[in-house]
Amino acid sequence: MDLINYLPRSKWDDIWGLTVCSLGFQESLPGEPYPPQKHNQEYMFNPAKGRILTEYQLIYIVKGRGTLETEHGGVRQISDGMMFLLFPGEWHTYKPDPKTGWTEYWIGFSGVNMDRRVAEGFFKVEQPVYNVGYSEMIVERYREAILAARRQEPYFQQLLSGIVNYILGLMFMTDKNKSADSESIRLVNKAKAILQNSVGKDIVMPDVADQLNMSYTRFRRMFKNYTGQSPAQYLLELKLHRAKELLKFTNMPVKEITITLQFENPEYFSTLFKKRTGYTPSEFRKL
Repeated sequence: MDLINYLPRSKWDDIWGLTVCSLGFQESLPGEPYPPQKHNQEYMFNPAKGRILTEYQLIYIVKGRGTLETEHGGVRQISDGMMFLLFPGEWHTYKPDPKTGWTEYWIGFSGVNMDRRVAEGFFKVEQPVYNVGYSEMIVERYREAILAARRQEPYFQQLLSGIVNYILGLMFMTDKNKSADSESIRLVNKAKAILQNSVGKDIVMPDVADQLNMSYTRFRRMFKNYTGQSPAQYLLELKLHRAKELLKFTNMPVKEITITLQFENPEYFSTLFKKRTGYTPSEFRKL
């Protein structure tokens, strides 16, 4: 049974940063015309001519195969377990293989939160396809979204926004891990363990690189590529997290925390702590 929803949105929803415009589930059997004649006019298209949308659409093929073609991504073969992201203003067309048909979930959305992720390079028009395999977690999120759209309880758009963010994050993580070099991931995880055990110790990053039997330049580049931050930044975040624990659960003086966690001096620690949390260490402890 096909489930198709087109949703209202308000200025209040737009201010939230991400709103859902359409979503649904449909099964296209082998040999059936595609797309089914059940959509609003603005979403209907001729696969031979394609279309341009004013929203993002995230489509998950859970069964079957077909093709996707986009202006910047070219032609891609799509099979079950793949997701593809359509971008506003980007010409595209897609259709199932007439021999197999396909089963799809989709959700359309827009907002400044997604625009920023695209601008920062998390999602690229040149790379619209994500190989996640079959994921019951993703399927369940689509089903939750469809149920929320049918009920349309007060503030349901905010709930849908969270579901979209969850799906995007899970898709992004799963695809990246599938395509990642397993040896690099092993080394990065080993480096994380070394750094986690080095909070409060006098350690420099070249020493970590030596323990991994690689140059510091290669280590730093690899670590930042997989975590989004340098090893030194990662260690600093660990130290700040430990500082919060000591402030909350002990009576250790701020000066002693500074020495214990190997910060340069209490003034530097206080300035950095306030910059990251909005509070001085003493203010944080009182909270």
